[in-house]
Amino acid sequence: MSKTTPAASAPSGGNPPEKQSFPITFWTANLTELFERGAYYAMASFVVLYLGQLGLGDYWPSTLNGILWTLVYFLPILSGTIADQVGFKRSLLAAFVLLSMGYFLMGYPVWFGGEILHDMVGDEVTAGMGVLLPVLIGILLIGMGGSVIKPCISGTVQKTAAGRATLAFGIFYMVINVGSLLGRGISYVVRTSYDLSFIFAVAVGCSVVAFIVVLFLYRDSKEDTEARHQKKGQRSIGKILLDMVLVLKNVRFALFLLVSSGFFFIYSQVYNVLPLYLKKVVETDPAVDIYTMANPFVIVFFQLLITKLFGKMKPIRSIIVGIVIIGVSMLINVVPIYMADSVRIDVWDLLPIGSLFITLTVALIAFGELFTSARTYEYIGALAPKGQEGLFLGYANLPMAIGSLIGGPAGAAIFNEIMCNNSTVLESGLLELDPFWNTMGWVVLMAIGLVSALSMWLYNNWLKKVNAA
Repeated sequence: MSKTTPAASAPSGGNPPEKQSFPITFWTANLTELFERGAYYAMASFVVLYLGQLGLGDYWPSTLNGILWTLVYFLPILSGTIADQVGFKRSLLAAFVLLSMGYFLMGYPVWFGGEILHDMVGDEVTAGMGVLLPVLIGILLIGMGGSVIKPCISGTVQKTAAGRATLAFGIFYMVINVGSLLGRGISYVVRTSYDLSFIFAVAVGCSVVAFIVVLFLYRDSKEDTEARHQKKGQRSIGKILLDMVLVLKNVRFALFLLVSSGFFFIYSQVYNVLPLYLKKVVETDPAVDIYTMANPFVIVFFQLLITKLFGKMKPIRSIIVGIVIIGVSMLINVVPIYMADSVRIDVWDLLPIGSLFITLTVALIAFGELFTSARTYEYIGALAPKGQEGLFLGYANLPMAIGSLIGGPAGAAIFNEIMCNNSTVLESGLLELDPFWNTMGWVVLMAIGLVSALSMWLYNNWLKKVNAA
């Protein structure tokens, strides 16, 4: 429920106090987030395919993509503290410089390095250092820059909420998803007009716009500036590492991080297995950016409804429901294997049936996210020792980092070694998969999700027994 804060000096005569509007810095932070998310999601759906078409083979694209996501979600533990010490504005400016350089380097091999994007994703590694070096540096820079944005923007939203944190973060969450839609939409127009490498041109452009917004509009609060000058509340890197040991040696919390990473293992396949399946099996030029728009669309249009209908559900039950949904979302891709002669049959002359079910998978994953993500923070808050809630919540993104790091190479293995087992190559270059092995790949992904849900249930029961002892 949103709260309002009365104006500093209410008018006399018994008139009700006026509601304070959010300060300009709040809206600047959200505008910045809009363009940052636009930049990231302009390229996120195609990273694995782009790297594969550059000649990085079957496994390196997914592995590198997993490393990128891991950096984005792990490094805020360190970068958030650094941002507190140097100021959010300076940190944001530096972050967008890093992001612009990183996105530029990702496109560099095609734009200036003379590399050619192959029509299909190859099996063998044919790329040389002219591809590997800029891509590796680009991923590192994007990971570093992206990790700075998260704590700066969310920290600004929290500090400028003026007692209306629920409303403030509701707006913030909506902006994230609008940015995701914006980035994917622009990316589709640009890449279909030029070539796939220009998704990184869109990302560079959005990052430059965000840099300009921060440079001219963003302001650090006086309180934060004074606190930095007086070095109040600053933590050293040594203190951060000690806190990390304190958090991770808490067996209950460490087990929760491990168990909940199963959800994000499956979630990471939206950017690993699903694009590979679309590109190598279903259609030669899949609109992955359009299909994955199902995720932000579902969140934008169903967030309030899900919250209203299921908001009173216990956090652990909601988390388990979300994990089950995301597991089952993988299995529905078995349907077109057996209900049609081919996953490539068109539906209403719009898209192949295989692509339709991938889109439905993405939508179901979004529903799973609605049940799981916010309630995870609530559960961690209750799990943390008294007085250390803030410290433990700072590690809430670690399951995403763990799931992404493992999900990249493991997802590639599930696709290449299970789904593509006993496959044949068609004249179009697409793979005709053996129905049995194709089904087994999706069953394995579903099983991982269901085992994760079962593990979460067992963990919660164990925790209740420990607490009762």
